[in-house]
Amino acid sequence: MTPIGSYPQTRLRRNRRDIFTRRLVAEHRLSIDDLIWPIFVTEGEGRVEPIASMPGVNRVSLDRLEAHVAEAADLGIPALALFPVTPTDIRDAGGTEALNPDNLMCRAARLLKQAYPQIGLIGDVALDPYTDHGHDGLIENDYVVNDASVEVLKRQAVNQAAAGIDVIAPSDMMDGRIGAIRAALDEAGLVDTRIMSYAAKYASAFYGPFRDALGSGARLTGDKKTYQMDPANTDEALRETALDLAEGADMVMVKPGMPYLDIVRRVHERFAVPTFAYQVSGEYAMLMGAINNGWLDRDRTILESLLAFKRAGASGVLTYFAPEAARLLRNG
Repeated sequence: MTPIGSYPQTRLRRNRRDIFTRRLVAEHRLSIDDLIWPIFVTEGEGRVEPIASMPGVNRVSLDRLEAHVAEAADLGIPALALFPVTPTDIRDAGGTEALNPDNLMCRAARLLKQAYPQIGLIGDVALDPYTDHGHDGLIENDYVVNDASVEVLKRQAVNQAAAGIDVIAPSDMMDGRIGAIRAALDEAGLVDTRIMSYAAKYASAFYGPFRDALGSGARLTGDKKTYQMDPANTDEALRETALDLAEGADMVMVKPGMPYLDIVRRVHERFAVPTFAYQVSGEYAMLMGAINNGWLDRDRTILESLLAFKRAGASGVLTYFAPEAARLLRNG
């Protein structure tokens, strides 16, 4: 870009002089409409369980879920992403609880749809909350197999959509799963159920607190590098995204978020489709660690970290800060 003007005729600080000018010339804006709140649901009654590695985030039982979501509904947060904490005794190698029409995810979806029909529900489709080995698919000969896993995932997606999930979000990174899920949803008459593909999900070190929250970290055998992406690769993210869009994804996601803003930017610029990012548990834990130690200003840090996603081109952000960010935005 050719520079326009020169000092002293051009003084860029003029447009930073006061609040009204800064508002008028702002290139990007963060709003409540950009926020998706991930929440963890658990079995039992009367349970609000703090997650040690994610200060301020709790697992909640279904009898507390309506109250847990009430403020988010009042603030106008448009969507929730649901993650179930499946009891150990019903996890198995095949993740069969994912197909139970009365599993924790499905019960939570029905409850929330009745209580807050205006809030969109996003359902995680992957087998790791349901398997005893902690992987997102089925294992054969110590390897997470693709096609057999996809057969289970598409049934899981239909099960969730039938319970009221509005947006299916496959996070497994199996090849071909978007097309298979789209076909299965359509065959079941669920043609309006959207798919938000985890198109570029990296085998990242930033997921640790999330796995603690779901209780899947300790049981994970090996790692997920044979199906999640190599953090060294960027062009591959574009290929993954192109394939998912061709197979019928309505929206795409990049995960993790802040360490991968370059991927958000490349996906946004290349495809011009609704592109989301997940400010994952490790990012949240780092920021909260610094905030709670008094090293960072809480309000400014939360909003600045989220604005970075908008600047990179994200349509919205999955963030554990969603209710707090919404309060800050509403109060100006």
